[in-house]
Amino acid sequence: MTGEHAAYRLRMATGFLGEAQQDVSLGRWRSAVDNAQLAAENGVKAVLSLTGPVGRTHAPTVPLREALARGEFPPEFTERLHRLIEHAEMLGHDVHVQTDYGDEAAGRTPWELFTENDARRAVAEAEQVV
Repeated sequence: MTGEHAAYRLRMATGFLGEAQQDVSLGRWRSAVDNAQLAAENGVKAVLSLTGPVGRTHAPTVPLREALARGEFPPEFTERLHRLIEHAEMLGHDVHVQTDYGDEAAGRTPWELFTENDARRAVAEAEQVV
């Protein structure tokens, strides 16, 4: 069943990545970052699901690091998984919160937080993860 879950998560990651790329072409910076974050999150969950069920989390790099530490992946994948984690953490939980809620303390909405450069960087990171 883990293979089915991994395939499902990969389809999710690919779908969100496609939307992020479309958002960039349409100039929707916040939406591009949001979809890139979800693409990266689901990409990590696809890998993590190979070890068993994945709980609901916007920070899947934490359990992935733990699985690596427990030796749940073959050693030849360690370096690649560390790179995956680095890219995914660029689009971590904080980005998810900002794309949905903005910066309430500063009174900035999500649409005021993200620029074209932010969107392009986010999509590039998500592409590396997926």
